[in-house]
Amino acid sequence: MKQFLIFVRKEFAHVLRDRKTLLILFGLPVVLIIIFGFALTNEIKNTKIIIVDYAKDLATQKLINKIESSPYFELEKSIRSHQEIEAAFREGKIKLAVVFPANFNTDLAHLHQAQLQIIADASDPNTANTLTNYLTMIVLDYQAELMQANQVPYRIIPETRMLYNPQLKGAPNFVPGVMALVLMLVCVMMTSISIVKEKELGTMEILLVSPFRPILVILAKAVPYLLLSLLNVITILLLSVFVLGLPIKGSILLLFAESTLFIITSLALGLLISVRTESQQTAMLISLMGMLLPTILFSGFMFPIENMPLPLQLISNVVPSKWYYQIVKAVMIKGLGFSAIWQETLILAGITIFLILVSLKNFKIRLA
Repeated sequence: MKQFLIFVRKEFAHVLRDRKTLLILFGLPVVLIIIFGFALTNEIKNTKIIIVDYAKDLATQKLINKIESSPYFELEKSIRSHQEIEAAFREGKIKLAVVFPANFNTDLAHLHQAQLQIIADASDPNTANTLTNYLTMIVLDYQAELMQANQVPYRIIPETRMLYNPQLKGAPNFVPGVMALVLMLVCVMMTSISIVKEKELGTMEILLVSPFRPILVILAKAVPYLLLSLLNVITILLLSVFVLGLPIKGSILLLFAESTLFIITSLALGLLISVRTESQQTAMLISLMGMLLPTILFSGFMFPIENMPLPLQLISNVVPSKWYYQIVKAVMIKGLGFSAIWQETLILAGITIFLILVSLKNFKIRLA
């Protein structure tokens, strides 16, 4: 028993001296609880909306005040015409629009019923349904207040319109997310493992002393994964169109160009992991854990980013899959052109250049 306790004390000493082990034991649970606690929620808060008020009377003002006071909505701006609504949705800053007709108060006073229109971005059907339900409950609450104050059976009827996905199919949301997830994991993991494998087998030194320049050796390893990943893109798009019935509304050439940029970004990230690791297991662990969780949590694919605290929203900006996911949704689902995604493209290109420069700086021509 005494010997057993000595071995236990020895293992404790090993664990307490190893900072990496302590970080995994105590740091990982804390980080996961904090991230999942804030990110994994069905509630959608602080959603930016716009309001078109043709009536501009006391009834619409009271209802607008109730919407603004709700924690679920944040008024982005009030616009004056229907023509501005589509432009606001194209900017990607809003998820919902509310339109009050010019005769809203008159209909309430004389007919005891009125209509308003709710327009939602249904490219994410779950979010669109949830936001529409939130707004409908606010309208019903205002309707109950009117009935209690005047003892008259008032009725306010919301007319709902779903943009980009009127049938509320799930495919328009998960296909762009799956594209981002598959390309990120395949490119990063395969590139990092293939290069680290050369280190483990001892063949990297032979490649580095060959007549080829070291950078050409790395590029030669990346090109096959670039072409195979483009084949993955073609496969996903064919399945989306012919199996899931999801048409590509925008330019296919633009979609392929943006996919190529994202693949290069992922390959550059895999290259960075490969030059900083010495074993395939480490490279695979970093690729899976380091890419899978950020892509799921911070791309907007599974959970709305606007729900998260500001620090997590800032972290999401450095996740390449977030920008690619937004690009695919804009081009494939909404049918928008380059003018609508140039900012996301510029950010993705900047991340790519940064990763390539850091990888080249850390690449060692001689292996010690």
